[in-house]
Amino acid sequence: MTVSRKSKIYFFFDKKVTLGKRRALKKFLTSIFTKEQKKLGGVNFIFCSDEYLRSINKRYLRHDYFTDIVTFDLSGKTEPVSGEIYISIDRVKDNAMLFGVSLKKELHRVIIHGVLHLCGYRDKTNGQKKRMTALEDYYLASYL
Repeated sequence: MTVSRKSKIYFFFDKKVTLGKRRALKKFLTSIFTKEQKKLGGVNFIFCSDEYLRSINKRYLRHDYFTDIVTFDLSGKTEPVSGEIYISIDRVKDNAMLFGVSLKKELHRVIIHGVLHLCGYRDKTNGQKKRMTALEDYYLASYL
């Protein structure tokens, strides 16, 4: 597979976290869009604190609670996939401890989760959650 030299995936850090091999991660995430038959426009990942993400959750979604991720699909129906994915590093750290996995694994799971949302997958029903988790596991296993 050929990936253009100029990435369409960007990482921004309001809260410090180590991603490791960013170029390889961007290439891998781009490949998910390709496998899911979605044309990639551009995606911004914003790594932030619990409080920052909670304020976004309250302001835009009217949800007054902490969450690990909020994904905004900014693309039109016929346009390439574009969006913003906000990830709370505080939640990811807590969830990694809760689930007994490494921070790296949980962080990558959440990143993949956001990409899957932009590819059109939902997780509102039990069936949707099972499908989303299965895809997360599949892509996570092929990356780590």
